[in-house]
Amino acid sequence: MISKLFENTIDYLSLIVVVLIIYVTYYYYKYFNRINPLPGPFPFPFFENLPQLYFRHGGNLKKFFESNHKKYGDLFEFNFNTRTIALGRIEHIEKLLLASSKNPFIKTISYNDSKGFHELELMGKGLFLNQDYKSWKYNRHFFTQVILSPKFSNEAVHLANKLFNELESYWNKLYLKEGVINENRNKMDVSTWFNQFTNDMIITLLTGERSYTMAGYFNEVSDDEKAERPSALVDETVTFVRAIREHLLGILVFQFVSPFLRHYFPYFKNKSDYYIQNMKFMNQRMDAIIKRRREEIENTPLDKPLQNDMLTSIITANTPRDINYTNKIDDKEVLRPMTDPEIRGIIFDGIIAGTDTTANTISFIIYYLARYPDVKKKMLNEIDRTFQDDKTRPITENDIHNLKYCEAIVKEVSRIFTIVNTLQRCLDNNNEIGGYQWPAETMFRINIDAIHHNEEYWEEPNKFNPDRWMVEGFEPKKNSFIMFGGGLRVCPGRKLAMIELFCLMALLFRKYEIDLIDKEAPLKTESGVLTVCTELFVEIKLRN
Repeated sequence: MISKLFENTIDYLSLIVVVLIIYVTYYYYKYFNRINPLPGPFPFPFFENLPQLYFRHGGNLKKFFESNHKKYGDLFEFNFNTRTIALGRIEHIEKLLLASSKNPFIKTISYNDSKGFHELELMGKGLFLNQDYKSWKYNRHFFTQVILSPKFSNEAVHLANKLFNELESYWNKLYLKEGVINENRNKMDVSTWFNQFTNDMIITLLTGERSYTMAGYFNEVSDDEKAERPSALVDETVTFVRAIREHLLGILVFQFVSPFLRHYFPYFKNKSDYYIQNMKFMNQRMDAIIKRRREEIENTPLDKPLQNDMLTSIITANTPRDINYTNKIDDKEVLRPMTDPEIRGIIFDGIIAGTDTTANTISFIIYYLARYPDVKKKMLNEIDRTFQDDKTRPITENDIHNLKYCEAIVKEVSRIFTIVNTLQRCLDNNNEIGGYQWPAETMFRINIDAIHHNEEYWEEPNKFNPDRWMVEGFEPKKNSFIMFGGGLRVCPGRKLAMIELFCLMALLFRKYEIDLIDKEAPLKTESGVLTVCTELFVEIKLRN
């Protein structure tokens, strides 16, 4: 009997070996006979280029792209579940970033990659992962209609002032209060604080419900005093934001890890199951917020004003609460109101896109200003002229329009240290890109870092020089500056991002002196979907 069992085991193992040999042979047959073979890192069966990403570059996508661009040039390929072509020149991407409504290149996900996002139930919702042009256009209409409205901009400026006052109250207690005995009294990790600030600002602006992650972080780092906020609300917010952070990691797993590994390899399967449950929690939380807001709107008389947040505006659009409703009644093209899943999709997209991007940009701005005192001096002169040494009055939209050098700094930091390293596009039909004919479903990644540091497009591209943006008549070459993406999918929230950044720069630097604890230390970052600042210790004190 033992002999028989041993023989069966040998037969089973032999079958597995034969299947593996056949699969590996087929895998490399396809690889060596692929259309338009380009240079790039050598892939492995099942894992493809994940070993190079994780073992050679520590999972850092920015370093992965930089290394391969340096080794293989402006046009190379790699494999994370799907063969992808990296494009590093503006002539490669001209078609992909056409701003015309007839631009056919709006797909961002291939059929192969979409399998993972279907498992997360993300496909066809919101903006970023919506591949259907009609649905995407419908969702974008609602998003841009709200975010570009004057009342929303006014609300953003007002909330930035209000939340910064709250932020200052925490800083005063922890770092600036006289009589505090603490060897690290003036030392703080500013990147973490601004992550909490942008969480609170974007979530509040988009949902209309106050977020309290700044209060949660204060409670975490304060030894005795606690924030004057209900602990239940603070804990609820912190849990929700933590889920959003986990969701970003989940997007990476479901895009770059093959279905085979996600379903059958224990480590990746556990990760996948966790991220699916996390997604369900986020949906339940957002559905509850939407339900509460609908009830509030229904219980508010028509002659009473409503909140100026995005959720309220989207729920009331194309209903009797919409101020333009009567003008649309006889219009055959009148848009229907959005459903709850549609609302949930664009609110999530707004939160995910609007928090880490802004928080990390302001952290990188602080880092570069500390390293370039001449730039910082010019910025302070502009801020002082604008506010006439008044360090307390609220910032207005008119102030923002006067901060031209601040704008130059934002653009230069975004050029030299890009937060969104790549943009992806997928061909819907056969087409020519980069001098090659490609079949439908081919995936491309626009290598933004390579374009932003190309000496053909930028004078001294590796030099941090905001003054280049102040030269009269200066205009970068078309598609050589991709701070907010491009084409039809250009970031619809770019106006809000700039408002938030200008407000933060003015509110911070008109009143405080910020300097790095270690000016020689490089930026500490991690790079996945975004390049994020993991730690930035600064010394803070009041300006004279």
